[in-house]
Amino acid sequence: MERFSTARLTAERLREDHLAHLVALHLDADVSRYLGGVRSAERTKTYLDANIAHWDQHGFGLWVLRTKDGAFAGRAGIRHILVDDIDEIEIAYAFKRECWGRGLASETATALTDIGLLHHELPSLIGLVYADNGASRRVLEKANYLLERRTFRHGENGVLYRIRR
Repeated sequence: MERFSTARLTAERLREDHLAHLVALHLDADVSRYLGGVRSAERTKTYLDANIAHWDQHGFGLWVLRTKDGAFAGRAGIRHILVDDIDEIEIAYAFKRECWGRGLASETATALTDIGLLHHELPSLIGLVYADNGASRRVLEKANYLLERRTFRHGENGVLYRIRR
């Protein structure tokens, strides 16, 4: 599934030509506050390459999100991730500041969950958030994820939510 859409967004499989949009997103300190910090253009290029390879290996990964008028809104996806030495599959999303507070993350989380559980028939999905990121916690709770446990992935205090098929 290289493309999908929601009521207000379209999503296309991550490609090399999305690099400039990702660099701008990752250089925004407010956006990156809960993503592990600001990423340089070089780190974002490495991130892009790894996520393109993830698509090739698993048949799913990150998508670039656009508003219905074609403007870049952010990125989101489903990907394998190592959490406390366990291979998990997480949903992830990050939006430009201008897109915050409009319900787009909830809309996207619901779509990603359906894609992962129904289309790919994955047994479960997780969402990882910093414990003090109340907005992302609410997004996961609205999408019916349940708080499972605390985690210290990358040395940061976080929480892991899960939904099962």
